[in-house]
Amino acid sequence: MAVLDNLQVDVAVVLGRCRMPLHMLLRMGRGAVIELEASESDMVEILANDHPIARGQIVVTGNRISVEVTELIRKAETLRGPGVSIGEGAMPIFEDTAALP
Repeated sequence: MAVLDNLQVDVAVVLGRCRMPLHMLLRMGRGAVIELEASESDMVEILANDHPIARGQIVVTGNRISVEVTELIRKAETLRGPGVSIGEGAMPIFEDTAALP
């Protein structure tokens, strides 16, 4: 457990995204509002070090805002076995040379 004491993970919750030209972003001042195509009832994406790990919903209780995790996102299976293959449909990494004709 001592190894986990120094582990740093950046966690972000994404409610929505917006695309805008850079010149519009540079013109924005303090207190500017960027409209998102989302509402507080939409699902949010939870990122750890910029990788999606879960989805959830915004929960507002009084003056507190929290996120309820509703779904975990499993990492795609990349290794089928030690030294066997990587990714979907990949060739074996180590081939049995004795089995070659």
